[in-house]
Amino acid sequence: MPRVCFQLQVKPERIAEYRERHVEVWSDMLEALASTGWHNYSLFLREDGLLIGYVETPSIEQAQAGMQETEVNGRWQAEMAEFFEDLGDQKPDQGFLVLEEIFHLEDQLDRARQANDDSEEDVR
Repeated sequence: MPRVCFQLQVKPERIAEYRERHVEVWSDMLEALASTGWHNYSLFLREDGLLIGYVETPSIEQAQAGMQETEVNGRWQAEMAEFFEDLGDQKPDQGFLVLEEIFHLEDQLDRARQANDDSEEDVR
């Protein structure tokens, strides 16, 4: 399944409250994320407010579009927008910077093992 990593910046003065808001996310928000294709979703927060998100999803665009159709997402994004720097007019779930994946251990192991298997078959 495709993996997506993204970045946002939490305002330094809002970091503690941002952490608190994620201790127990609304159950209807959790269900909406799961039902719209957000799998193995995690957030990581550095003490200076750098926020890194990770999600596995067939399509980040479809996952985002699915969330846009939910009522709970509108409420959540409205509450969360004030926590972030440099969003302009975008909501947090649309204003994040997607990072390019350049290495994944399992993918490279699979390719290396396949190449090894192919070369052993050529010897036979």
